[in-house]
Amino acid sequence: MNPIAEEMLMHYGMPRRSGRYPWGSGDNPYQRSGDFLSRVEELKKKGLSETEIAKSMGLTTTQYRVQKSLAKDERRALDVARARSLREDGKSLNEIAEIMGFSNDSSVRSLLNEGSEARMNQAKKTAEFLKKQIEEKGMIDVGTGVERELGISKEKLNQALYILEQEGYPVYGGGVPQVTNPGKQTNIKVICPPGTEHREIYNFENVHSLSDYISQDGGETFRKAFEYPASMDSARLKIRYGDDGGSDKDGVIELRRGVKDLSLGDAHYAQVRIMVDGTHYLKGMAIYSDDLPDGVDVLFNTNKKTGTPVMDVLKKIKDDPDNPFGSLIKEHGGQSYYDDPKGKYTDPMTGRKQSLSLINKRAEEGDWGEWSDHLPSQFLSKQSLSLIKKQLGLASADKQAEFDEICSLTNPTVKKALLKSFADDCDSAAVHLQAAALPRQKYQVILPITSMKDNEVYAPNYKNGEQVALIRFPHGGTFEIPVLVVNNKQADAKRILGNAKDAVGINSKVAERLSGADFDGDTVMVIPTGGKVKITSTHALKGLEGFDPKLEYGGKPEGSFKAMKNTQTEMGKISNLITDMTLRGATPEELARAVRHSMVVIDAEKHKLDYKQSEVDNGIASLKKKYQGSYDEDGRYHEGAATLISRAKSETSVLKRKGSPIIDPETGEQSYKEVYEEYTDRNGHTRVRTQASTKMAETRDAFSLVSDADTPQERAYATYANEMKTLANRARKEMVSTGKIAYSASAKETYQEEVDHLMAQLNVALMNAPRERQAQVIANATVAAKKQENPDMTRSEIKKASQQALTAARSSVGASRETISISDREWEAIQAGAISENRLTQIINNIDIDTLRQRATPRITTTLSTAKVNKIASMSASGYSTAEIAEALGVSPSTVNKYL
Repeated sequence: MNPIAEEMLMHYGMPRRSGRYPWGSGDNPYQRSGDFLSRVEELKKKGLSETEIAKSMGLTTTQYRVQKSLAKDERRALDVARARSLREDGKSLNEIAEIMGFSNDSSVRSLLNEGSEARMNQAKKTAEFLKKQIEEKGMIDVGTGVERELGISKEKLNQALYILEQEGYPVYGGGVPQVTNPGKQTNIKVICPPGTEHREIYNFENVHSLSDYISQDGGETFRKAFEYPASMDSARLKIRYGDDGGSDKDGVIELRRGVKDLSLGDAHYAQVRIMVDGTHYLKGMAIYSDDLPDGVDVLFNTNKKTGTPVMDVLKKIKDDPDNPFGSLIKEHGGQSYYDDPKGKYTDPMTGRKQSLSLINKRAEEGDWGEWSDHLPSQFLSKQSLSLIKKQLGLASADKQAEFDEICSLTNPTVKKALLKSFADDCDSAAVHLQAAALPRQKYQVILPITSMKDNEVYAPNYKNGEQVALIRFPHGGTFEIPVLVVNNKQADAKRILGNAKDAVGINSKVAERLSGADFDGDTVMVIPTGGKVKITSTHALKGLEGFDPKLEYGGKPEGSFKAMKNTQTEMGKISNLITDMTLRGATPEELARAVRHSMVVIDAEKHKLDYKQSEVDNGIASLKKKYQGSYDEDGRYHEGAATLISRAKSETSVLKRKGSPIIDPETGEQSYKEVYEEYTDRNGHTRVRTQASTKMAETRDAFSLVSDADTPQERAYATYANEMKTLANRARKEMVSTGKIAYSASAKETYQEEVDHLMAQLNVALMNAPRERQAQVIANATVAAKKQENPDMTRSEIKKASQQALTAARSSVGASRETISISDREWEAIQAGAISENRLTQIINNIDIDTLRQRATPRITTTLSTAKVNKIASMSASGYSTAEIAEALGVSPSTVNKYL
């Protein structure tokens, strides 16, 4: 070990010293300590670069960076210990700041924060975890992507590996031959027990994975990534049936507050699964309750009638040890543990015995607010023409401004990459017809507050007293939009939901108007109204009053009706029908029939509803004939999407295409090389091979999709779609005419260290390609086997199984897309021409496009001072809503939520 590393490691974890005596004899306690950072600072003052400093210490630049990070943690540990000591000696925060040389007490608060010490110890804790794994398993794979599997940063993993190297645990690199690519190899990195020779890592069967472990706290502790769920005794469960009030909270799981094995952690609410008696499970939104009957820890609300057997209310678990709920739980935070002297698990941090919580989270507070906030055409096309034109105009103006900004870039390679991404976005915008969002529009999950008035909503992210409109998707029409007054003073709601990050509280009558929404995780789009925002809301349709699809079409024995297996397809059909009927002037009675059927379709797969009988009862066939029926030029009758809004995303078949699209340099339009291929289907018929596209993508003029009714709404959307198509073509035309970056050898010499680091990252990113191919092959084989064993799998079940299989396959082969990160100096190197056109193109292809866009066209982001962060915490603790805190600080509610 070199002397500097040895000295630094000796400092790691210094004992507490008394705050009564100053450390050192000058203002700077480190000026004569001879620690690592002091030496670095001295060498920097002499004009040495970081590369030169590393060489002078006998370190590689990677070793130098790791030691520097560890040294910073060590120095901060000394500061934390000293600040705590002074605090224990009765010093005020201001006095401590003065003694330690800080300008204000915010730095002291940061040092005294419990999270400070935890963050500093993460590398050490990770090293201890790895050491235990080596003792149990032997050689461990610590190559690319392992940090993501573990849930820690790459920096912390590298620090942990360096600590272990200094303790005699060798880290070796090597190459594994690729089975499907002869002559190619996948690079590996392995940490080994002391005394292991390099050649031993090529006994691949002895190199083990860490994929079965994960950290939920950045490296403080490590747990198994998934444990088979613990099961609750049904004696602790009570069912509240529909005729006893269960319908008012249908889908809600009420938990006794303070019960260890039923804790939601820091969340007020979560979408969960709870196994019962090892055979069934509960699914729904879990919240705490303070009025459960004695002996009851869990109360499940259902709309089913009294007398329905408990196990018929619950769901049967799947015969799948990796996914018994048929739905993936959260990878980070989905499972948790609690202290239990009789538990079979051990807390890796405290050593206490623990048991697995009964709560398995699919999503929790904070997970819903991140969803897209564009305005879908399904909603906007049914609003006033003025609002349609305004929001489409804003979306178009935003795109035009973005195009102008990209065209002003001076780096041609970056410019071409962003123009290509922009053109693809415009093509997509033309198909999906999403308009600009309205001010402060957000998706929120709905939860029941039975004491809430019919015209009120608890919405802490909005201002008390203002009006908001709620829109649920799929959206039938203006008759499904309640406009409510925000009441954030409602006592029951404040007690149950607190300062909910992404939830609103409503009663069951409001939920019923939202196309029969229930409370098992349904979401709504919340739009503040008033001022310049006018949302059209009409009276609820009489034909929908009291209609409950689960009561009307549920409860039938399995096998006695056709089960729903393609919800997405059927929902698309009925949503298109409703849109076409609305634009073509259908009557309220006709709309009620179509909406009733949509309410059945959306829940048919989940609640086993007879959607085919609903189709007959509501006369859907006659509605399709009236509003979607047409005859083509040859006199043949067709039914299907009938207006531009529904036709835009409608599927159409085109001849199979080969290779990348060809761009016309004069117009920017794309064309494709088509291949005419015939094949014989399973019935012996000769077919021409085609591939799917959309009608909007295939037309050059969106007005060709406008219906015979030629509605003004369709024309507004057609104008917008053509503007997007024009912008896409302009971007491609600009892209093909943009030259290459001028390579500069002198710039490469100036930024050699940055270039080397970027090349190293690129090498890692490119090596993932064969692993990803292998993972896809394994996942496809796994899903094919499951489909063969379970031929009745629905599309959603296949999708879930595919996601799970691919995750497992990627883990088994070490496939993990490693996006390239760019430092400020590396961006300078790119802009200076230190990297060739070809290499820069490869680098850009492995960068997150949003990160590249932020680098090339920077946007201002809101970062709050420590004082404002403390004020947020203080106001929240005092009962202020998120909206009130945001208004007081002059920031958005989403910014407040980020810091809560």
